[in-house]
Amino acid sequence: MVEIERGILSANDALAARNRDELAAKWQFALNFLSSPGAGKTTLLVETLCRLHGRLPLAVIEGDQQTSNDAERIRAAGSPAIQVNTGKGCHLDAGMVGRALAALDPAEGALVFIENVGNLVCPAGFDLGEAKRVTLVSVTEGEDKPLKYPDAFAGADLVLVTKADLLPHLDFDVARLTANIARVNPRATVLRLSTRDGEGMDAWTDWLLAARKLFLEDLAARAEARAAGLRQTAGIPA
Repeated sequence: MVEIERGILSANDALAARNRDELAAKWQFALNFLSSPGAGKTTLLVETLCRLHGRLPLAVIEGDQQTSNDAERIRAAGSPAIQVNTGKGCHLDAGMVGRALAALDPAEGALVFIENVGNLVCPAGFDLGEAKRVTLVSVTEGEDKPLKYPDAFAGADLVLVTKADLLPHLDFDVARLTANIARVNPRATVLRLSTRDGEGMDAWTDWLLAARKLFLEDLAARAEARAAGLRQTAGIPA
């Protein structure tokens, strides 16, 4: 069983590396969204797409076991989307995402959102070729979620604490949740937000655009370093 799992992950990692190279070649910044069902991934994406509409190219890959409901919500918000139904599968894998990218064909420089299947277990183990991983946890869930499902949080660059408008009605300790996230992943940024009243949405979009800017600057620096190496090899003065 261990060898089979290693083989599956190894094959997936190779496809993820291909996705990452193809995204980078088109200057596309991709994010992989993980959460339990109902944490608010699609609602957050719709609000985010509305805020960014017209500012840069956008595209969305939607993962669910069945239905195209989420992709239809994204398209209604004015952004191109493709639905990937996994059937009995509990997660997206790099092969599915690669095929979805080929079919969706996002514009050069696009911001590509990948909404994974609602599940804090299986999606955490599969690299999709994304530049950043975002994990959502809602205030309607327990503060111990990062301890119970550590892999989903350990790999996150950003953790979004969603549905913050419900806090006055719940016995939920955000400080305890934040401490538990730090125990699993001390490098993760944690933001609290609500799509209903707008709390934290500016901080979220600021983080998103800043992360994309750094990603593009890194790509440009790598491209210049490669070009400088070629010039040196060819004996061309800098």
